Amino acid sequence: MTGPSRLAAELARFRNVRILTAGDTMLDRYVYGEVERISPEGPVPVFSVTREASMLGGAGNVVRNLAAMEARPVLLSAVGDDPEGQTILDLLARETSVVSEVVVECERQTTLKSRFVASGQQMFRADRETVQQLQPRTEERLLAACSAAMQTASAMVLSDYAKGVLTPSFARSLIEVAVRADRPVVVDPKGHDLSHFRGATVLTPNRRELADATHCAVSTDEEIVEAARRAIEAYGVGSILVTRGRDGMTLVSRDDAHHLRTDAREVFDVSGAGDTVTAVIALGLGAGLTALDAARLANVAAGIVVGKAGTATASIPEIDAALHRAGLLAGTNKVVPLDRALDRVRAWRAEGLRVGFTNGCFDLLHPGHVSLLAQARASVDRLIVGLNSDASTRRLKGEGRPIQPETARAIVLSSLATVDLVVIFTEDTPLAMIEAIRPDVLVKGADYRLEEVVGGEFVLANGGEVLLAELSEGHSTSGTLERIGRRPAAQERP
Repeated sequence: MTGPSRLAAELARFRNVRILTAGDTMLDRYVYGEVERISPEGPVPVFSVTREASMLGGAGNVVRNLAAMEARPVLLSAVGDDPEGQTILDLLARETSVVSEVVVECERQTTLKSRFVASGQQMFRADRETVQQLQPRTEERLLAACSAAMQTASAMVLSDYAKGVLTPSFARSLIEVAVRADRPVVVDPKGHDLSHFRGATVLTPNRRELADATHCAVSTDEEIVEAARRAIEAYGVGSILVTRGRDGMTLVSRDDAHHLRTDAREVFDVSGAGDTVTAVIALGLGAGLTALDAARLANVAAGIVVGKAGTATASIPEIDAALHRAGLLAGTNKVVPLDRALDRVRAWRAEGLRVGFTNGCFDLLHPGHVSLLAQARASVDRLIVGLNSDASTRRLKGEGRPIQPETARAIVLSSLATVDLVVIFTEDTPLAMIEAIRPDVLVKGADYRLEEVVGGEFVLANGGEVLLAELSEGHSTSGTLERIGRRPAAQERP
């Protein structure tokens, strides 16, 4: 297994990995509204508020991302004794997989970033904060919690937003604890002097932060590599992952450099994308992946969150779906994730078209498959095929299957005129997909009884129908493989 399929298989290793995160936790508040007129008091727009939403930001957003990827995060931080600090504590309490040691300091003001959004675009941001150095007694308390947590943690994240939690002495002490435990340390840094992060495994600055720390030009690939290597030498870290916005990322070590380009996509909101990258890198290293594979997954995850509104996260199914897309041939547009399939279904229904659904492993495509798909397509205007992933096929058919990886099977199916969309699913059955699509016609082979068809009861209850297609005798993947196994091996020529 190579490329995206191999990376997709690695995602299973993320589950239940414990990652310790220390740093500045902030409150991200989104104020949504409309602008329909200019104020009579001056040439400024009148922002009419419709709703508000609060989210964990900074180190809090790192743990949100870790939780979304089914890890087991631990958060060490401090907030102020104010309503914003209480809101952060309440939001953390809702993240049931997160263990938090958050100290409330009376002298601290919790950082609040308020973003005002109209018509899907940020109009402006208002920040309220004071930069307050961590109190010595708080540092001692959090350091003790770190020492205890590192006994079971697989990696450490330092999320530095220069708000005072990661003082130079505290950052050095945290890294020392991780180094003694032989755990990787990933740092999202701020500031010109990064010397207190000496000993970290990976630093994840953006392009501007790298320029500030090295005083080097960072416009081209070559300049970024040169600047990153200067930082590696100057600050004694293992490698640098430079986030480059639309240009993707560059991973630089003393001996290697890899430029990871991102898929072209519309950027909706970049808020918190750096937190996502940091979380995935740490989780990848904690799960035993190489830095390069962790960076590849982080690049995919970042591409997901910038397409969402607000301080967003990326989940394992979302990353898995994105990797499946990336593994397909260029120009193939029939193979899509479920969310995009649902968009197509809504458009088809708006045109009055009937939508059908069938599913299977389609390991070695044979005339029986072609006949079933032709009958299915003849009963509807558009046909969606749910395709078992490699892992799902293996659980269903046993070791040694599938013969062809999901990418190849999806490409072959998408080349058929009878198939309009292919959606890969990782579960044992396509029931969740059927319930989301709500097909007008559900198609399976006549070797099934009506009551055995997964999703049949749901489709019938919602006014659809179940079609049992006639089988083409003498054709099956298992039979084909059996015949291949009986065939004598070809004799080599003397």
